[in-house]
Order: sequence, then structure tokens, then C-alpha cells
Amino acid sequence: MTIQSIRNSINRSLPLWRGFLLIPLILVCFAFAPNAQTAPAPQTPDPISVGGSFNTADGVNALINVTGAANSAFGWNSLVLDTTGAFNTGAGAGTLIFNNSDINTGVGAAALLFNVAGTRNTAVGGGAMVNNAGDALGNGSFNDAVGAFALNANETGFSNNAMGDSALEKNLTGAQNTAIGDLALTNNDATGSGDANFNTAVGASAMLNNVTGSNNTVLGAGAGPNLAAGFNNTYVGQFVGNHNGTPIPDENLTIRIADSSSDGFGSAACYIGGIFNNFQPVNGTTVVQVTLDITNDHLGWDSGPSQGGSAPALHHRNAPQPRVRPQPQHQTMLNHKVEKLEATAAQQQKQIETLTAQLKEQAAQIQKVSAQLELSKAAPQTVWNRQ
Repeated sequence: MTIQSIRNSINRSLPLWRGFLLIPLILVCFAFAPNAQTAPAPQTPDPISVGGSFNTADGVNALINVTGAANSAFGWNSLVLDTTGAFNTGAGAGTLIFNNSDINTGVGAAALLFNVAGTRNTAVGGGAMVNNAGDALGNGSFNDAVGAFALNANETGFSNNAMGDSALEKNLTGAQNTAIGDLALTNNDATGSGDANFNTAVGASAMLNNVTGSNNTVLGAGAGPNLAAGFNNTYVGQFVGNHNGTPIPDENLTIRIADSSSDGFGSAACYIGGIFNNFQPVNGTTVVQVTLDITNDHLGWDSGPSQGGSAPALHHRNAPQPRVRPQPQHQTMLNHKVEKLEATAAQQQKQIETLTAQLKEQAAQIQKVSAQLELSKAAPQTVWNRQ
């Protein structure tokens, strides 16, 4: 039985063995592998007797074949086939069994079990990154997984970060994705196309159904359930993209912020700094005219519609843009600052004048004392003859 056949049998069994039943299945498969059958008789090595340098092992067959340095293995068959790998840490039954590379950390039963050539991976949780293999090109490296089954299927995807139960669970080759939350991006790159890259999902079940979409940013629990192949979308808000329980169609290049998709109503109010605080009264009211500079997508504000009620015409991208007039609030703040500066300068001037007067008075006293000293030196001295 080869490593690949073991992996395939496990993957075929996943629907039936979901949950922690997967762990014993993996360990049983390993028990029947040729390498396991030809390994030395089970034994728990003395931590100071394993090969290589600066290695520590505690567990049946843990780190038993190592010649590399600075490895630590704790648990049944942890790092058992590692020979030249260095700076690896396996804590849990079956962690890093097939590993022969460097600087990997697996904590939890079967974490990074099938890793062979991937480097600088961190997997924390039962079955985390169990299928990560890696290759000589550096794929399957620089991944971080925290949570049961996080990055469970990953093989050659690199620079992924998954935190949460089953986060990025089915990712195979997708790269540079970030999933934070249970089931976040769980179906990302499930087909192994390698197209689902540069996605960021924060929140439980965020971007749950994404398979080949890329360059998406989704923030909010349950947000982005409609995104499956879309790209360059930005969603912010809980369940954004789900209209009355039904996901809206997949889309591209769209921004949705707390839209009406969660319950058909949406947000009851909206406050945006830089606009609300700089309103322009219109006809005695506090109506604000929000502007958009279409040359750089800058959202701003200006005076409201004219007295006749007509809105200003939309300027062409190449047309000169109107100059925004100073606002009363800004002018008041500026005047207040100027007044404070002027008061401070006047106070400092008075202090300077007082110090100057004191210095002049001291100089006069010093001159007076000097004159008296000169007079006492010049006065004639009388000598009495006592004969």
C-alpha cells in the first residue's frame, strides 16, 4: 500500500467518516503500509538516545529513524519516517509520519500526517492539514492551520492561513487565502483548479460556497454565500449576499456593505465620518449632498441643490472639477486655533519683556557694585607710626 493509495482511501471515506472517526482510520491505514510493517519493533525511545543532534522523542517509534537535527516528536509514530528533516515538531499520534522536510509543526492527532516535502507549515488540531504533501518547487509550504480539519485536503497550496473548524477544509492547490471562522472558505478550490487564490473570509461560514472565485474580501458571519466563481468582490456585513434566505446570483467587481440582503430591509441608519460632520444646510435644513469624484472614486460632500431644486450636472471624467468651498465648521475651528496661537504669542512676548527688564536691572546693580569696588581700591591708605 502506497502513501497515495492510503490518501485516496481516506478521501473516499470522508463523507462516511466525518469528524474524529477520520483519525483512527488514518492510523489504521498507516499500520498496514509497507514502511510501517518493515519498521523496527515498537518501542518508546529514550529522549536522549534518538539519532541526529538536539532531538527529543517520546512515544512508540517516535523519531526513530532520524539523522537530522533539532526535531521534537511526542506521540505514537510521530515523525517516524523522518530521516534528514530538521527543526520539526510533532505532538500527537501520527503527526508528520511521512515528513522528511524542515521547520514544520503539527499539533493534534494526524496533523500534517501526509506531509513529505512541504516546509514551514503549522497545523494545530486533529486532522489539520492531514493531506498536505508539498513538492520540490516550494508548493505545500508556508501554510498555517488552526482548528480541526483546517486545510484538511491541502496538497500543494501555499501561503494559506486557516483558523477555525474546517476552515479552507477542501482547498487543494489554492494559494494565499485567509479564512478565519468555522467553515470559512471550506469549499475553496475543492476542484483543484488552482484558480481560487487571494481570497479573504472572516466570519463563521463566510464565503462557504466559493470554489473557483478569486480576489474576494468578505467580512461577516454567513456573508457571501452566493460567491462561487466571482472575483474582485467586497462584502461587509452579516449574511450580505443572501436575500431573504436565498443567495443572490454570483457576481464580479461588486461592493456590498450591510445591504438589504439579510432580511429584505437592511440597515436602518448609516453614519459616515467625513460627510456627516461636514454638512451643508440647504434651505434651512441639514440635507447633505454626497459627491463622488469619478477621477479617483473619492466620496465627499459639497453644498446641496440650488434654491430652484435642480441637482448639479454630473461632470465628465476629463472635465474640470468644482472647487469645494471652505465650510463654516472648518473656518470656525481655524479661527479658534489662530486665536489661541495669538494669545500664546502675546503671553510669550510679555514674558520676554519682563525677563529683559530684570536683566537690565541686574546689569545696573552689577555696574554699581563694580564702581564701588574700584573706589575702594583707589582710596589712600594711612600708616600709623607707633614710635
